[in-house]
Formats: sequence, C-alpha cells, structure tokens
Amino acid sequence: MTADHILGQLPFAAPGRFWRGNMHMHSTRSDGAHGVAEACAAYAREGYDFVAMTDHFLPQYDYPITDTRACRTDRFVTLAGAELHQGRLSNGELWHITAVGLPWNFAAPTEDETAAEICTRATEAGAFLAFAHPGWFALTPEDTRTLPMVHAVEVYNHGTETGQMRGDGWYLTDMVLNEGRRLTAVANDDMHRLGLGFGGGWTMVKADVLTPEAVLAALHAGQFYASQGPVIHDIRIEDDMMVVDCSPVVTAALVGSRARRIAGQITEIATRVRLPLAQATEGYMRLILRDRHGRHAWTNPVWLD
Repeated sequence: MTADHILGQLPFAAPGRFWRGNMHMHSTRSDGAHGVAEACAAYAREGYDFVAMTDHFLPQYDYPITDTRACRTDRFVTLAGAELHQGRLSNGELWHITAVGLPWNFAAPTEDETAAEICTRATEAGAFLAFAHPGWFALTPEDTRTLPMVHAVEVYNHGTETGQMRGDGWYLTDMVLNEGRRLTAVANDDMHRLGLGFGGGWTMVKADVLTPEAVLAALHAGQFYASQGPVIHDIRIEDDMMVVDCSPVVTAALVGSRARRIAGQITEIATRVRLPLAQATEGYMRLILRDRHGRHAWTNPVWLD
C-alpha cells in the first residue's frame, strides 16, 4: 500500500475545487411544499453550488423529471434527477433510488418494468444512482444485492433524521462494503420543506468547473466527500501517517473492515489531525470527523488492496 494508492482514491489531490451540493429534494411537482424556483433559490442563498431536483417518479405525479434549467446561473447549476420507486424490497416497501444526471426526456416505466430494469436504464443513460435513506425503510444487504448497478449509499439523510431520527446509512454501507462491494457515500437533505429539514447534509464534489457535466463526471469518479458540517481541506500521507487539515473538530477516526478501528484521535479542538496507518492492512478504511456540535464528515471508503 502506497501513499499514491490511498490518495488516488480520494479527491483532495485532484485538480479543481470543491462544490457543495444537495442531490435529494422535492418540489410541488411531487410531494414537496415549494415550487421549483423557490426551492432552488433557497439553496443558492444558503451557499450551495448545485442541486438535483429528485421528485418522485410515480404515476400520481405523472413521472416527473422536473426541469430546473431556468434556475441556473453562472454560480449555481442544476442536474436533472428523480427518485425511482419501481418494484419493492423484501419487506414490501417501495424502492427509493435517487438518480442524478438523467436525461430530461427519461421515459416513464412500463407497467412491468422491474427495479433492476429501470436502474439499468438510468445508468445506461449516464445517471449516478444512490440507495436513498436506507435506515428509514430498513434496507438490507440482501436487498442491495439485487441492484448491483447502484453506485452509492446515502449515508446521511437530513430529512429522515429530523423527521424520524433514522437518517443514518452507514449501518448498511459497512455491511455491504464488508462483502467487497465498492460503494461510495453521499449525504443529502431529502428536502420537502424549507425549515428544519433544510441545509443539514450535503456532498462536496471536486471538479475543475461548475457545470452539470463536470459535477456528474466527478460523482462517477468518486471525487467527493459527505458532510453535515465539517470541512476537509486536505488529506496527505507523511511518514505512514494520514494528515488531515480541516475545520475545527474534536474527534477523528479511521475505521476499517469488520468494524475495526484503525486509528483515532480525541482532542479539545483541532484543525489538523494525524492518524497512524500501521493497522491499515486489508479491506477498506474510511475517515470520520466530528465537530463540537456533533456534526460529522466522512470520506469515501479507501480500498487497501
């Protein structure tokens, strides 16, 4: 395992800058409380650089791919998206898959189209797919195996955390990672109303320019991290130590395969943490930061083979 092997799987050495985005939200085109322009403008004012409107792709809403192009500016872009619900889990719940980067003319499903078929059609059209709010509808590793084309897990969903206190998705992600599946990790709001469920989870995507195409390419390349608040400025390797420059945090940890902690550091407040890599020998590892308000940031898994 070399420094290049680790850093090549993380976005910090990649060219460009980080752009803050929310990729799970709803408007009055489905069950959201706000119109498209109002919702997008709220995110732009909050300092976000991009959003994807993911209205529910269901017959009662006429299968919308909500057009947000009129909301774009030279400092704020939008991606086409939808929340796909075709088929059901083993527990009978509808599937919830966010698809970002769909074509604007993505076709409605046929009556007998399965979850695997619509997700395959979405990925073939270039979309980036994530298992949405797994904790909320009790998604299992067995369920995820039926959709091998999905790219990521929504490891934090602010809407289901504030509404049902079931916003965590890492419980599922680590189980699936331990099976060897190389998923990445996103955080989102799942915004239906501006208020408590707004602006609490986001994904920081690194790209050369702020365009829908560049953001989508960076998502597919894994050039991002997820956050509720902490900012990761840089990660580098020095003398078998992972050195992290970040906004003020009180806890940092590297965790790995089979619930093993690789390294941890607890301090009052730090903007640089150093974590030894000696125990990072197999499987994967991921970095977790926590600030004094209990908010976290998470890197994507880094595979050690």
